[in-house]
Amino acid sequence: MRFTKVIRAIAATAAIALTVSACSADGGGDGDTLRIGASLPLTGEFSQGGLDTQRGYETWVEMTNEKGGLLGKQVEIIVKDDATQQETAVSNYNNLISQDRVDLLLGSQSSLLNIPASAIAEKNKKLFVCPSCGSPDMFSRGFSYIFFSQQAIATDQAKVFAEWVAALPPEQRPATAAYPTLDDPFAGPVVEGAEKILSAAGIRTVYKDKYPATTKNFDSVVNAMRDAGAEIVVQGAQFEDGVNMIRSMNRANYQPTILYQSSSPTYGQQYLDAVGADNAEGVFFSSSYSPLSDTTDNAEFVERFEEKFGQSPPEDAADGFAAGQVLAAAVTAVGSIDDQAALADWLRSNSVDTLLGTLSWNEDGSPKGDFLVGQWQAGVSQVVLPTEVATSDQILRWRGGDI
Repeated sequence: MRFTKVIRAIAATAAIALTVSACSADGGGDGDTLRIGASLPLTGEFSQGGLDTQRGYETWVEMTNEKGGLLGKQVEIIVKDDATQQETAVSNYNNLISQDRVDLLLGSQSSLLNIPASAIAEKNKKLFVCPSCGSPDMFSRGFSYIFFSQQAIATDQAKVFAEWVAALPPEQRPATAAYPTLDDPFAGPVVEGAEKILSAAGIRTVYKDKYPATTKNFDSVVNAMRDAGAEIVVQGAQFEDGVNMIRSMNRANYQPTILYQSSSPTYGQQYLDAVGADNAEGVFFSSSYSPLSDTTDNAEFVERFEEKFGQSPPEDAADGFAAGQVLAAAVTAVGSIDDQAALADWLRSNSVDTLLGTLSWNEDGSPKGDFLVGQWQAGVSQVVLPTEVATSDQILRWRGGDI
């Protein structure tokens, strides 16, 4: 019920955004500069992801300028804080276009913010490459300028993981499952996609519920899952809710065989510090990125990011960098920013090599690929599936031991 209300609110906000009169699309950079605008949740509920995305954007700009910029011009990025508020994100993108007069746009962080924000880009006929906009609702509106710079939308994020669980031998396959999820347009579809696959394999759902973003204590949720006998838990989580779920599991002495969290474990060192290495051990997640991957610009990105920020790049930072790579590929191929429909047409017809791998898109701007499946092992975020790109040949149960 709460999920329906959130979607209706998003749809209403997007509708309002589309009524805003279009502003001039002429760029505001000087003759030697291309200006790119973005709104990010630098404060509020999604601030960790927003800050990481900003770092990814900034690293991309720095490395791009060192290589000569775009179209022979240096790149400048203007980032505004939307405080995890849809209305502020809408206002920010309007201002970036009308007041800051940016030449190009990059997206915000989370589908919750990008759904209404992308409506502003669409109205103004601006290409909108978003690093974190996997909700199916992003791509059901007939928009022409949106492109998601990861491998798959939310309904397919857990696909590779769920298919692996479903294919386990009967004696290893869990019999019962729980599906707690954040009331969010991205997290919900991730869990729904996993449940569809696992239920078809005969894994019985014994608990399913959505919780609001304000939830801090998960003791009642954990007690219900434990009492129902769930052997696998698939959680649709951002960051703090995933951390707090594990803390409640510890208090309840509840340890399912398999624990999957959609986004929390991808926050890298922040996640490891928050839950502890022992509790992170064996946690599954789907990821767009691995710092260990041999992909375009990844080695240089990892080195630069570690120099700048003193840590290995988390997923959101890599996603931000990849969004920049996608934008740059279109601009370079077309050779101009004057006709942004041409930039969108080029992306629909071509693939782009990024540090996430090679990306390509459907007509609606949704991507065509599959996510990696990661697992925390001995304090390191490893890729365990698909096996041909795995960085570890082990797959563990939660808190260690073979499945």
